[in-house]
Amino acid sequence: MSTNAGESRPDLTAELTGAELRRWYWTLAELTLLARAMGLSAGGGKAALTDRLAAALDGLPQPEPPRPTRRPAGRQLAAPVDGATVIPQGQRCSQVLREFFVREIGPAFHFDAAMRDYIADGAGHTLAEAVAHWHATRALAAEPREVGAQFEFNRFLRDWHARHPDGARAEALAAWQAHRARPRH
Repeated sequence: MSTNAGESRPDLTAELTGAELRRWYWTLAELTLLARAMGLSAGGGKAALTDRLAAALDGLPQPEPPRPTRRPAGRQLAAPVDGATVIPQGQRCSQVLREFFVREIGPAFHFDAAMRDYIADGAGHTLAEAVAHWHATRALAAEPREVGAQFEFNRFLRDWHARHPDGARAEALAAWQAHRARPRH
């Protein structure tokens, strides 16, 4: 692999320690392959899988699985819907809702975090209230948001482009490859 200050990224094998696993960047696909090879569950997100692998590599008990955050799915809205339609418990951000919001708000509509949360927690509210929520949250939605830790590539690109505003995509991707080949601090 890539060499950095005399260090090379090791092969991802069951011979690593948990600390060494955490020192390097691994893709979810790589971690999944190792988990399967070790007979571990490959489910969950990258952070949970890394924790599971690190524990197994160090001979420690498996960490408690995270509690599911998904809400149980209820009856989903079907077309036609209008402003008086009430959002049911467990409604998802569906194509039916997208079509309604694009019709009411315009082509700039998209399901951002504010709207996803409103739909998920909005049981009993009407779609007209959801449209009002969209308009009321535009200033907040325009503010830069922290990119979640699970989106490390996206976070890296945002930071890189902030430091290199005239940088080309190929340069950013090369910088990402160099970054992920280095050990973490």
